[in-house]
Amino acid sequence: MNRPLCLTCNQNFRAINCYRNGKIYYRKQCTACLKRGKKLPVPKPRWQEGGYQKKAACDRCGFRGIYSRQLLVYHIDGNLHNSNPKNLKTICQNCVIAVMKADLPWLAGDLEPDR
Repeated sequence: MNRPLCLTCNQNFRAINCYRNGKIYYRKQCTACLKRGKKLPVPKPRWQEGGYQKKAACDRCGFRGIYSRQLLVYHIDGNLHNSNPKNLKTICQNCVIAVMKADLPWLAGDLEPDR
């Protein structure tokens, strides 16, 4: 088995974390990155990698957030791996709670596609 590379520098081998039941478990970083305190890169969300851009207003109620964290990307079919732009809508925190409390998730035919 090949020893995996560090997720931060992608040059050195990962540090060994422990041996358990004859199996080796590795850390996510190499010893040098751990000592220097380098942070792991923050991964991009799947919806952003798929090309979807979060809007400035909620698609459900029209709320315009001051901060981008007030708006979330909602997956219509509930599948977080489905990053098709037709499956994604921007909604506010209040609408997230309302949709979950109503227990009536949106279906693909309930919404008009974005233009």
